[in-house]
Amino acid sequence: MRRGGNRLRITAQLVDAATGNHVWAERYDRELADIFAVQDEITERVVATIEPELYAAEHFRSQRKSPERLDAWECVIRALSYLSQSTPTAIAEAEALCWQAAAVAPNYAQAHSLLAWALVRGATWSGRITEVLSRATDEAQAALRLDDWDPWAHLVKGLVLWRKHRNHEAERAFKRAVELNPNFALAHAYLGNALADLEANDEAIRSAERALRLTPNDRLVELRVRIVTAAAHFGASRYEEAKAAARTIIERFPEHPLGHLLLVATAALQGDMQTAADALASALPITPGSNTLARNRENVHFVGEAMERFIDGLRKAGMPEG
Repeated sequence: MRRGGNRLRITAQLVDAATGNHVWAERYDRELADIFAVQDEITERVVATIEPELYAAEHFRSQRKSPERLDAWECVIRALSYLSQSTPTAIAEAEALCWQAAAVAPNYAQAHSLLAWALVRGATWSGRITEVLSRATDEAQAALRLDDWDPWAHLVKGLVLWRKHRNHEAERAFKRAVELNPNFALAHAYLGNALADLEANDEAIRSAERALRLTPNDRLVELRVRIVTAAAHFGASRYEEAKAAARTIIERFPEHPLGHLLLVATAALQGDMQTAADALASALPITPGSNTLARNRENVHFVGEAMERFIDGLRKAGMPEG
């Protein structure tokens, strides 16, 4: 930490103690107008950044071991890496690793948290959200029983409640995760989902933007932020903004179905049937288990009037009732 006149420069590094290799480094230059505000900002950024960087470094270390030799921590680390890839194959790998972690260390709360999360995320492609919610609920409750102070446990509790459309309860669970770890970017992002479904669309976008400021290079956080932004704009009937946000999801996460489906719905509602048809053709191979209106009503998370507009857009584009 160095000071020159009214400027403050802080350099932070994360180093592997065993090898001396640099894992992460960042430099922060700020005006020294309010030293305490600057210190708080830098602390927030560093703390928020270290966790995903640490997980990434540990994943690299665990790659040296064969799957059958992994301990519970290493299984969780690998599972987190797969969860960030947002493909059906990767999510299936994450689920298998979480089962392995829970078997190796049944009292490891985060293994149960991530298993619940992997189960719910897998339904994004299979469309079987109703079938997995019961098991995911059991795993989330197990994580809370094991460690009620674990932010991940409250995050996943909120996720399960959100997928059950119990949005006020989900909001409280996500806020509890943030209380336990104010720098938990993923919890800020998921809080945005609950707020969007409660029609607090601008607040939802602010929560998502905070998440991205905390960890701008974490793809897991970025995906959720992009989804919240697109969903909030759609919920507010801001179709041009929703369409732009959907295109960003497609560009950054082409194998995630929601970007394609939101582009289908918004384009069709605007009368742009060619764009809607092209987006639908791209979406169909990604979600072979969810290519009907009935499945999307069950699996895609809109509520009330926003859900009806979403389904209407898909219907106008030619998706069958199912």
